[in-house]
Amino acid sequence: MESQRSFMASVKELDFTPKNGVFPSPHDWRDLFIYFLLVDRFDNNQPDLLPYDPASTPKGRDPAQGVIFQGGNLQGIIRRLDYIRGLGANAIWLSPVFKNRQEQPDSYHGYGIQNFLEVDPRFGTQEDLQELVRQAHAKGMYVILDIILNHTGDNWAYPDDQPYYFWKDAHGPFDFGFWRQADPTAGLQEDDAVWPLELQEPDCYKRRGQIGDWNDPDEAVNGDFLSLKELDINRPAVLNSLISAYKYWMAATDVDGFRIDTVKHMESSATAIFCNAIREYAKRIGKHRFFIFGEIVGDDLTIQRYLGRNSRIEGTTERFPSLDAALDFPLYFVLEEAIKGFTDPALLRERYERFRLLYADHGAAGEHFVTFVDNHDQMVRPYRRFMHRNPFPNQAVLAIGYLLTSQGVPCIYYGTEQGCDGGGDSDRYVRECMFGGRWGAFETVGHHCFDVTHPVYQAITRIAAVRRQEPALRYGRQYFREISGNGTDFGYPIDGRCTLAYSRILDETEIVIAMNLDTVPRQDYVTVDAHLSPVGQQMINLLNPQQKMMVEWRGARHAVQVPLGPHAIAILRRQPSAEG
Repeated sequence: MESQRSFMASVKELDFTPKNGVFPSPHDWRDLFIYFLLVDRFDNNQPDLLPYDPASTPKGRDPAQGVIFQGGNLQGIIRRLDYIRGLGANAIWLSPVFKNRQEQPDSYHGYGIQNFLEVDPRFGTQEDLQELVRQAHAKGMYVILDIILNHTGDNWAYPDDQPYYFWKDAHGPFDFGFWRQADPTAGLQEDDAVWPLELQEPDCYKRRGQIGDWNDPDEAVNGDFLSLKELDINRPAVLNSLISAYKYWMAATDVDGFRIDTVKHMESSATAIFCNAIREYAKRIGKHRFFIFGEIVGDDLTIQRYLGRNSRIEGTTERFPSLDAALDFPLYFVLEEAIKGFTDPALLRERYERFRLLYADHGAAGEHFVTFVDNHDQMVRPYRRFMHRNPFPNQAVLAIGYLLTSQGVPCIYYGTEQGCDGGGDSDRYVRECMFGGRWGAFETVGHHCFDVTHPVYQAITRIAAVRRQEPALRYGRQYFREISGNGTDFGYPIDGRCTLAYSRILDETEIVIAMNLDTVPRQDYVTVDAHLSPVGQQMINLLNPQQKMMVEWRGARHAVQVPLGPHAIAILRRQPSAEG
């Protein structure tokens, strides 16, 4: 009977009143540097973890461990907040923390929700999540929850528990089989079926079977995501239940933003209605810039349909504001190869040319994109991290340095700052345990990788500090610069082994970023803005203030010669006249 339940079963029971006031939103999310982590793989809050030593830590681990829970939890994240903040990151994006099926050990990633109203007990409690947010806020950090609207976990089966696949010519939804039950007690218990009970109607689900052709738009939007069950968010009752559930988590925990999973697999109109409801609630309670960004694996035109006021409500002329931002997959598709010198940097420049075509203010376009180089899927490069089989650790610094000095809200995937180099035949290999466990990084077990003296960690920390100090690196327009080896003949580089140079300009400030993508030293001349960087003016390297360069008249333009070691980066700014 419902009166005997010890858990919230219905959205009707939810209280949307913030518990202890609200932490104000940041002035601009481009002021943030996001650290993305998988809760199960980050830290397990256990004492006396041994540090990883590349010279002595033995290798060898069981691949079966990579697909099951390893023991990371919310308390572990709490104790590593200073580690994250020390890197320069001031926002944390958590993989989904909501309750998944308890009898399924392979749902460690959190994307197969069984109860939208509870924290998965393997990660901790609601009180742990509240404490994590409270402590993060006390340190000036923000917390983003990964949420799912598109599907639930594998909470029910088709008839006879057979796999059903999408069939375009089907006359209607396939028959519903049965709710999965983990508890033999009569009736649906807390580990059975799905909660809240508003989602316990078969018609809440599209029931079209698994996606077979991921490139077919109809199938991608209406089919099941593998064994996960596609919700019919076009139904107001379904969408309203999800809106209520996530409003509840905002009230209960005071989180600062949502990342929405698998947006490309959802109707843009339903996505917009959800985002608008969440945004209005956030403003009502005082979070005026609650951040909502989404995963849309596609090109700029695809992403455009979900940003700003670009989502038309079907059957009306009304447009609702949808996502604030999207993960920058168009950049991700080209950045790694550019940084490694494998491709012509023109592909990188072309990505920003599209900003000028699609956005009225291309300087502000960066606020719509969360930029990254590694993530937990790596679907375009299955399945390897940026550093997999890469002998040049400084390239990781260049990659994150690019995110920190280019347009967008930069995001780093946990472990990149330690040079984690996982790769293999499935995504388990890019989801190592930072705390070691039975699926540690670098093919080890039982050794943690929280080394704040690691050269990559230290270098990223320095670049992040410069970003915080320089508004132009956060808000400025971005222009790629022509270079010259002889100071006379200038042009954009046509070979990957080059100096990659670009400027960020805001008001009367120009910041010039120069990266050596080559394995040997370079000292190319870099074009600078003739008005903002006059001839005879000194520019200083903000990463090494002792290094100063003079702006010269070269090749009928203003230019500065930038000496760079292999895979080195310089961030140049005109030296204030008071110091000059």
